[in-house]
Amino acid sequence: MQGRISGTAASTMCGRFVRYSSLQTIVKEFDLEEPSFDLSPGYNIAPSQNIAVVLQDRRKGLLLCKWGYIPSWSKDPSVGSRMINARSESVADKPSFRHAFRSRRVLVPADGFYEWQKKGEDKVPLFIRLKSGKPFGFAGLVSFWTSPEGNQICTCTIVTTGANKLLEKIHDRMPVIIRKEDRDTWLDPSMQERETLMPLMTPYAPEEMEFYHVSTLVNSPSNNSRECIRPVE
Repeated sequence: MQGRISGTAASTMCGRFVRYSSLQTIVKEFDLEEPSFDLSPGYNIAPSQNIAVVLQDRRKGLLLCKWGYIPSWSKDPSVGSRMINARSESVADKPSFRHAFRSRRVLVPADGFYEWQKKGEDKVPLFIRLKSGKPFGFAGLVSFWTSPEGNQICTCTIVTTGANKLLEKIHDRMPVIIRKEDRDTWLDPSMQERETLMPLMTPYAPEEMEFYHVSTLVNSPSNNSRECIRPVE
């Protein structure tokens, strides 16, 4: 019997991901300034939680943002629960995202993500990662939203694209993973040329990725332990 899938993961790509690399590993991998906070491992990161993002301003650093994008002009914070993802095909033109696409692009450090494959009446969870085992960066966008109380909150969305050949049998979409050699271009706020940015949001090379079945523990975001990524038959 498969457990019920809580939250938005059952219908959304990307709706859950994993980041267990140490802060030191992430700082080195993304060539960052050392942040003033530490990061706990996240084996089942879900929307509405705070996630770490790489943002380039004068320097390249790490920032905590709420996963669930709220446009700066929005009066209703509940829209964030519906804006955990942005489609790469429309992100440059959609009013909610076009400003962030021009100048507030980020990377979301991750070690893998989950997807659920339909098998009969059940949905079987899979863990998807790079074969290299190295952390990578999802393409993301941030918005700084001001609450009615005057508090500024960083909110974030993860960009998705069509699935590659490996993953299309599971889902028709996948999160955009920015290749290491393209990270600086993606993060550069002065780079606003659509002709340069759009090609960065293509499906990641399928031969560099792999997946395996994991426990239905991941169906509930309240479960956050290494058991979530342990392979099962």
